[in-house]
Amino acid sequence: MKNYLFTSESVTEGHPDKICDQISDAILDECLKQDPQSRVGIETCTKTGMILTAGEITTQANLNIPKIVRKTLKEIGYTKSSYGIEYKTCAVMVQVEEQSPDISQGVTAGEGEYKEQGAGDQGMMFGYACNETKELMPLPIQLAHELTKKLASVRKNREILYLGPDGKSQVTIEYENDKPKRIETIVISSQHAEEISQETLKKDILGKVINPICENLMDENTKIYINPTGKFVRGGPHADTGLTGRKIIVDTYGGVGRHGGGAFSGKDPTKVDRSAAYAARYIAKNIVAAELADKCEIQLAYAIGIAEPVSINVETFGTGKISEELLSKLAKKHFPTKPQDILEQLNLKRPIYRKTASYGHFGRNEEDFTWEKTDKIEILKREAGLN
Repeated sequence: MKNYLFTSESVTEGHPDKICDQISDAILDECLKQDPQSRVGIETCTKTGMILTAGEITTQANLNIPKIVRKTLKEIGYTKSSYGIEYKTCAVMVQVEEQSPDISQGVTAGEGEYKEQGAGDQGMMFGYACNETKELMPLPIQLAHELTKKLASVRKNREILYLGPDGKSQVTIEYENDKPKRIETIVISSQHAEEISQETLKKDILGKVINPICENLMDENTKIYINPTGKFVRGGPHADTGLTGRKIIVDTYGGVGRHGGGAFSGKDPTKVDRSAAYAARYIAKNIVAAELADKCEIQLAYAIGIAEPVSINVETFGTGKISEELLSKLAKKHFPTKPQDILEQLNLKRPIYRKTASYGHFGRNEEDFTWEKTDKIEILKREAGLN
């Protein structure tokens, strides 16, 4: 048991990297909506007044990619050129080809040397859960996401009229005896109109964003920094180039646990970077929900074209109520780990991915987030001998 500080960050949907994640996933969703068997690997890049989408798509869908790009930008809130990009007038460039047949034959069931659907690539994926929050997520990233969601909410609901789409949050939690105790530091940075004073901005963000989310965990020693550079007028793609897949820690657990390195957005669920990371979270969350551990990290690893994972590892950081060896056996027995089983049991071939592309892929108890279900609690407890 130890005392320490831990920090996680989140970014709003108007952050340049998140623009790109959402556009990539909006294209994926349109493919899956028209053709659930679509194979998609799409990347997006943005800079001032420009969107570039490039990648590999094999689909029966009839796509109008520029229309998808502009619709996504409008929904995010990029409706003024002063924000760095404007949905009606921006340039949209598209460079898309079909998926390599060498990859396809290893991923398609009934083709290649192995007749069962294999993994779309090699690699390792991690899932994590802990009992710090009701969502079974680490507290720093959960609060960071709630703050950025609130920033977007007060902008879109016109509670704060002068905010732009770009913004960030960061939360530092003080842990005592390995348990979260209080908020040490909060950082909020939000794009704003030129004429707004820092005093007005700080008062509004403290009262309408920070206090509603964090008040119960703050004390007189909590440090709060709101737009600490003093000015954040130039934002979005004007201030910073955006790329798909550059916020992988924001997308997952805020730096708690390990990360296999693969991004999610723009990838259809035959790609284990995405689907196996969801499966690993599903396993870890159920183990913690069943009170078999206070913390749990799952690693799955794959070889391209091979269905069975090459390894399944369970780590409970000394908090397990049963052995990690037994937990590994239960994970393999009761959860989907082959690509096809993951697709079927988590119902992943649906147009659900645009909503995952901002505010985290985990810790969201929404119907479409099937990997957040805790439907294995009873069988895990029974087979662990705890019932």
